[in-house]
Amino acid sequence: MPLDGVDSRPDVAPVDLRIADGMIVEVAPRLERVPGEDELDAGGHWTIPGLWDHHVHAGQWIRSTTWVDLAGTASAREALDRLAAHIARLDASGADPHQVVTGFGYRSVTWPSPASVADLDAISGDRLVIAIAGDAHNGWLNSRAQAALGLPHRDTAHAENDWFSVIDRLSELPGFDPSPQLIRSVVAGMAARGITGIVDFEFSDSFRQWPRLVADGLDLIRVVASVYPHQLDEAIGLGLSTGGALPGGEGLVTMGPLKIITDGSLGTRTAWCCQPYLSAPGDADCGAPNLTGEELRALIERADSHGLGVATHAIGDRANQAVLDAFAATGVHGRVEHAQLLRLDDIGRLADLGIAASIQPAHVLDDRDIADDCWADRTERAFMMRSLQDAGVRLLFGSDAPVAPLDPWLAMAAAVHRSGDEREAWHPEQSLTVAETLACSVDGQRLAPGGRGDLVVLGDDPLRPCERPEDARALLRGMPVLATVCAGRVTHRADP
Repeated sequence: MPLDGVDSRPDVAPVDLRIADGMIVEVAPRLERVPGEDELDAGGHWTIPGLWDHHVHAGQWIRSTTWVDLAGTASAREALDRLAAHIARLDASGADPHQVVTGFGYRSVTWPSPASVADLDAISGDRLVIAIAGDAHNGWLNSRAQAALGLPHRDTAHAENDWFSVIDRLSELPGFDPSPQLIRSVVAGMAARGITGIVDFEFSDSFRQWPRLVADGLDLIRVVASVYPHQLDEAIGLGLSTGGALPGGEGLVTMGPLKIITDGSLGTRTAWCCQPYLSAPGDADCGAPNLTGEELRALIERADSHGLGVATHAIGDRANQAVLDAFAATGVHGRVEHAQLLRLDDIGRLADLGIAASIQPAHVLDDRDIADDCWADRTERAFMMRSLQDAGVRLLFGSDAPVAPLDPWLAMAAAVHRSGDEREAWHPEQSLTVAETLACSVDGQRLAPGGRGDLVVLGDDPLRPCERPEDARALLRGMPVLATVCAGRVTHRADP
């Protein structure tokens, strides 16, 4: 049963859809098959527009599927023990000792003492070893990895702008880049969850890499490829503009926005806030901006003047205020990535300025406990999806993978239920309905003539009433995807 939009539950008989040249051209109860046409029999199953993840670090997500899991470590010592155990297994298996070992997922804000490079060296042996924080805002390299990259030696982790200059170079290390087989397997996994498009905020040159991947046959999803300030001159010189098809991408890869990171993260206590963190070691630790207001306005104006949209990372309420000030001063319409903590006054400003809020609902689950520690006096202003929805702000859902899994059903369940365990919902007054979360996940598409030929056939009705909240959450988290179609091509089909 097609879902014509996602704002209601239609009570209609099954219909057929015809897709031609990648677009929906007909929707009717019974369409005659044209000779030579491919046909997908959906069997009357519930069908929705293709799902989008509006915030992905694709290269990191692909690589993270092979990284050592450091999530949930309570101390640097526990993270070191996990890395040491993995290295011991590699040594026992005879694995290439020259390949870099990468761990991912720790959140050092909860550790009783900071990470030390000397401690990392002690368990590394002769191997290159890297550990990356779960929010990707700091990283920890052993001495061999620092030397291999030609970095000045340091005995502490890199953070924020200093770290971002390093993360863009990690592919220089042997074994860091994924194999073509791994890339295809992970992208096929996206299609298997109903994904037909992503916005890629990878630090490397995704606007170059994705057209090459498509040309090599990786044509399973659409990609909007962004740039960062260090790539802005190059993008302008190439005449790239947001929304334009990138050469070689066969219509699947388009140019995205300029991504500007204005502050840090909650997990490292570097998100820029109006008031100090409650658990901060100093009396005035409010986080900090990554650039000045003048620098932010100049970047926004330069991107806009050359036809590039703007997406601004802002997590703390002071950072979000500064971003809205910059958009208001320049008259540019863009999007805010995360909008995690907001002043109440800024909800209306987002709507009035026409700024979209790109939110990652699964971070409600990831950051709940840290927020209750650091922001206990303001958590009612965190992840205000209901308030934003009611104010008329356009919501775009994503994962921030690998910070959270690239799973749209996990994101939707988090937005509806705001709990991933047996605890009650966290600030349930900010929950959305299932229909609303679907609308935030389909890039504004409808299964109607003129829409993209992207759709997902489901094994269950996502709007099916459930008696208990845990059953409704399980329905979304375990939603069977029977088939995915992108640009009129079947990109995933479950076994019969």
